[in-house]
Amino acid sequence: MNAIKKPVNIVDVTYARTKASVNTDSMGMREMQQRVFAKRDSQHLLVKAPPASGKSRALMFVALDKLYNQGRKKVIVAVPERSIGASFSSTNLTKFGFFTDWEVKDRHNLCDPGSSQGKVGAFIEFLNDSSATTLVCTHATLRFAFEKLAPEAFDGTVLAIDEFHHVSADIEANRLGALLREVMNGSDVHIVAMTGSYFRGDSVPVLSAEEEARFTPVTFNYYDQLNGYEYLHSLGIGHHFYQGRYTDAIGEVFDLDKKTIVHIPNVNSGESTKDKIEEVGFIIDSIGVVDHVDPDTGIIAIRRPDTGQLVRVADLVDDTDQKKRADTLHYLSTVASKDRDAVDVILALGMAKEGFDWPFAEHALTVGYRASLTEVVQIIGRVTRDSPGKEHAQFTNLIAEPDASQGEVKVSVNNMLKAITASLLMEQVLAQNFTFKTKRTGDDTQAPGVIKIKGFKEPSTERVKQIVETDLNDLKATILQDDTFTKAAAGSIDAETTNKVLIPKIIRERYPDLDESQIEELRQQVVVDSVIKNGEVRQVGDKRFIKMAEKFVNIDDININLIDSVNPFQRAFEVLSKSVTPSVLRIIQDSITATRLEITEDEAVAAWPKIQQWAKLNGRPNVRSEDPTEKRYAEILLWLQRQKQQRAAEARANEMADEA
Repeated sequence: MNAIKKPVNIVDVTYARTKASVNTDSMGMREMQQRVFAKRDSQHLLVKAPPASGKSRALMFVALDKLYNQGRKKVIVAVPERSIGASFSSTNLTKFGFFTDWEVKDRHNLCDPGSSQGKVGAFIEFLNDSSATTLVCTHATLRFAFEKLAPEAFDGTVLAIDEFHHVSADIEANRLGALLREVMNGSDVHIVAMTGSYFRGDSVPVLSAEEEARFTPVTFNYYDQLNGYEYLHSLGIGHHFYQGRYTDAIGEVFDLDKKTIVHIPNVNSGESTKDKIEEVGFIIDSIGVVDHVDPDTGIIAIRRPDTGQLVRVADLVDDTDQKKRADTLHYLSTVASKDRDAVDVILALGMAKEGFDWPFAEHALTVGYRASLTEVVQIIGRVTRDSPGKEHAQFTNLIAEPDASQGEVKVSVNNMLKAITASLLMEQVLAQNFTFKTKRTGDDTQAPGVIKIKGFKEPSTERVKQIVETDLNDLKATILQDDTFTKAAAGSIDAETTNKVLIPKIIRERYPDLDESQIEELRQQVVVDSVIKNGEVRQVGDKRFIKMAEKFVNIDDININLIDSVNPFQRAFEVLSKSVTPSVLRIIQDSITATRLEITEDEAVAAWPKIQQWAKLNGRPNVRSEDPTEKRYAEILLWLQRQKQQRAAEARANEMADEA
């Protein structure tokens, strides 16, 4: 192995280890589970909580209450893949203080080997058996069974859908979404929907606004979860950029002293060599020399040349021998999940993401850009589980630098920027939450966790309050997935246009039911929350200062106009600019400039007063300026001139038509 280089971290978070999220009450419930159980009477529950917060057991508590105390007859738990079904197997809850145990009979565990379609008969038999109460199956089995059932077959049931982000409001393309809508409208079903990442990679909402309004949301944020751990103290999210083949560069950041999950790139991505088996071979060779392979588990023992120690590697990429991979998965779920010494490295492609439990994992090393924010969240979630001896968790994204000699420069630059903005979203998700209030004259009191801002518009309706309380990260994900906004985040558009034109435009599209005053309230919430969370805060005596636009400002003195003058996401681009060579940075900047967003009337109207002010101080803006703000102002002026000329020509044409 080469000397290990530290990845360039965009996110560095430190947690207090309060133990609050891992301690249990008299019924054996953690903090998140208590919140969910408090809403157990709701017909439709939507639980948004991080990996390892205990969502599966929260479902058990609620479902058992619905069976014993709310008149429900059956519980159906649907998981995206068979391996996750183990999270819902029979569990002794009474020994921790709950009133009954969770039991799933073997014949009602439809996550055992065999095709999903072949389980349909057992699913229907379960519904017809009056003595049967609990069943676990895959999403696929649920979909296949529903093809043979009417919605009213789910009367009297509790339907729990794990990893709920697999649902989509696009019911034409998403059968699980269509099933959900039909069952909700055609039966008295109770639904418990659970997800650790509510962001869909395709930017289609999980639920329509009307359907989501029927759910009672319970949100447990990542900061509360990680800050309440016993062992994990810090988390880093960063990138390492390379040229050439990733197999030659991976050794630079692959620390064999850390328990590591390596996700190699999809064979269709630019980072892939198109031979996944050969890539695994390269990684094995970079570790050392194979000593032996365990015939029962498939674990590969590799001897390190530097220390002589054996590194135990689980290969989940090679799927040529399905029995061997099944044996390895079984070993990982039964032995390695409990014994720290059972495995050191897991090599995976599409596996070991959502629902995969390896609590000792410290480093997620992911090769190639991931288009889905959900996938990024799930991968990071593999290393953020609390475990003795684990002080720090790290996510490193190994990304190819764009090469001007290759034809895919635009794609490569876009991938880089999207990876950066995905990290920005995670910084928002992982940071402490604040409550923002309007600061009034003479009001100098600051409660813990509350920041008062001059000119800030607080939510005035229940709808905006609900979005702020439960959907703010989802809205930020929508914003950060927008191609135009990605370029803005990289500093190609001035801050005020980013904050006052682009963000409200995206909010209008995301929430068409909001009026302009509600959109402005939500816009301010997004911008303020993003700027505060991305700003460095320092305590000096009894005062707090936050770094905004390269200077520290007393938090007591901040106002909405000052915040609107800051691009909350430009810092990430500054980190990127320091971590690539000047020639690569020039390629990135040229690519952004060449694909600048088209000017809209909204942007021109918003920018016009600033252009006039600029011209008074500096003269007419120059389109060839090195300053991106001046250059943008010049482009808007040219656009306005073209619009004026076009409208004059149209007016003359209309006059001539009238005369004729």
